[in-house]
Amino acid sequence: MVRAKKHLGQHFLTDLDIARRITEGLSHNCNRIMEIGPGTGVLTQYLVQRPEVDLKLIELDGESVEYLTAHYPELKGRIFFKDFLKLDLKEIFPESFSLIGNFPYNISGPIFFKVFEYRNQIPEVVGMLQKEVAERLASGPGTKVYGVLSVLLQAFYDIEYLFTVGAHVFNPPPKVQSGVIRLTRNNVEALPCDEKLFVKVVKAIFNQRRKAIRNSLKAIPFNREALADHDFLTRRPEQMSVNDFIELTCLIQENPITNL
Repeated sequence: MVRAKKHLGQHFLTDLDIARRITEGLSHNCNRIMEIGPGTGVLTQYLVQRPEVDLKLIELDGESVEYLTAHYPELKGRIFFKDFLKLDLKEIFPESFSLIGNFPYNISGPIFFKVFEYRNQIPEVVGMLQKEVAERLASGPGTKVYGVLSVLLQAFYDIEYLFTVGAHVFNPPPKVQSGVIRLTRNNVEALPCDEKLFVKVVKAIFNQRRKAIRNSLKAIPFNREALADHDFLTRRPEQMSVNDFIELTCLIQENPITNL
């Protein structure tokens, strides 16, 4: 029996119907799947029913690795006792792959920052995480939960909030509800601006989300006089669409400080 470990943020899903629904969220044209934190294999049992799929599991809990190795001998050599956040994903899958998991609540943010980092290798993500975080990723402008990851991910992915999962179907039950989301890579191969600058701009603006954008960009050098009258600088972060952030980054890039 695998014990849920608080320091790993483990809450084992016990409802098999919900587990099946999560796995069905993945498209059936993917032939490589990476599952994060399989635990006791509640999702794995459905994923192994796709014989055409090259399935690999990433698990940080040694007790869970032992359980999975014993119960899924067909996955010998494809269960990795690794920390997903420290892993070079290209070592596991050199090519593109879909990502799935019941993501630990305590590291869901870092997981999706890593998805953003590997966006050109991960065309699809289906995952369960804390409901508030799931809603944040899928939210658009004008909402209080709209934030850094909303913008970064939506620049490259279409994001759908699929369904809510109550706390009573977990062992032990978490103190919050959960949400299942799906990310599908859009057709944007590259942004028309410097992508590192784009990330820097988005983070700087949301780090001071109560301020007008003019004040949030003080740490980023650009010709402020050239943009002094631009509408973007009077807005607050939640009033900016993803395309607005991209356009603003282009403007900053096109108007550098020239007297340095």
